[in-house]
Amino acid sequence: MKTAMIGDNCIDVYVRINGEVVNRRYPTGNCVDTGVNLQKLGIPTAIISTTGSDADGKWMIEALTKEGLDISHLKVGNGATAITYMDMNGNDRVHGDYIEGVLENIVFDEEDIAFAASHDLVHTALWGKAEDALPAIKAAGCKAISFDYADRLEHPLVESTLPYVDYGFYSYHRDRDEFIENFLKDKVDRGMKIAVATFGEKGSLAYDGKEFTSFGIYPAPNVVNTVGAGDSFISGFLYGVLQGWPVKDCLSKGAEVSAQVVQVFEPWVTE
Repeated sequence: MKTAMIGDNCIDVYVRINGEVVNRRYPTGNCVDTGVNLQKLGIPTAIISTTGSDADGKWMIEALTKEGLDISHLKVGNGATAITYMDMNGNDRVHGDYIEGVLENIVFDEEDIAFAASHDLVHTALWGKAEDALPAIKAAGCKAISFDYADRLEHPLVESTLPYVDYGFYSYHRDRDEFIENFLKDKVDRGMKIAVATFGEKGSLAYDGKEFTSFGIYPAPNVVNTVGAGDSFISGFLYGVLQGWPVKDCLSKGAEVSAQVVQVFEPWVTE
């Protein structure tokens, strides 16, 4: 059983934390965070992406190697690694400027597609720039594809990628209501196996074609940084899927992993 993450990688650079000027940084990206957390749960995971030829790119390679991920398809482009500049307001992050670097020209070739399809599950995300590769990955026999749409429920990729996605994840900033229930049901009625909405500290909701299943949260007594909460939830949920667990247990595992991650500054537990 193994997974492949195809898409983005970047360095988050914190300029200020609660008004204080700092220079704190770490390797991240949706596919990186989701992949590292899956690897930590015992699922062999590969990263398919392009990082820079600069010091940040070397750091990315070192970090992923240290965590035990397969980086055989992590290419090095000639240029800068992508950077997201961040501020912190309390425990919540505030996204600043994004410098795309080598990701601007990222390409997933036939070898990347064949490699991805050889895994039990392939995951990507809204900013991963892998959407055009999904039809070929699916056609090559990939068993399952998951996609993190973040909070962009109206984004064109929600519709255009639907025929290829088995597990869709959406962040919803309101409580469970008729809109989100209909939204999730629509996605499954039109092809997904399971559609999941997360509500932050108010838990999560999934629809699997038969029924809605909800789950709350695990206690997190010392919230440090909410960055990585969504990615780590997805890791836990997908771990449950790969184990063949019921939907409730998948939601529970997602909540458990997320609660651990928000209690550290980085997007995965490093110890």
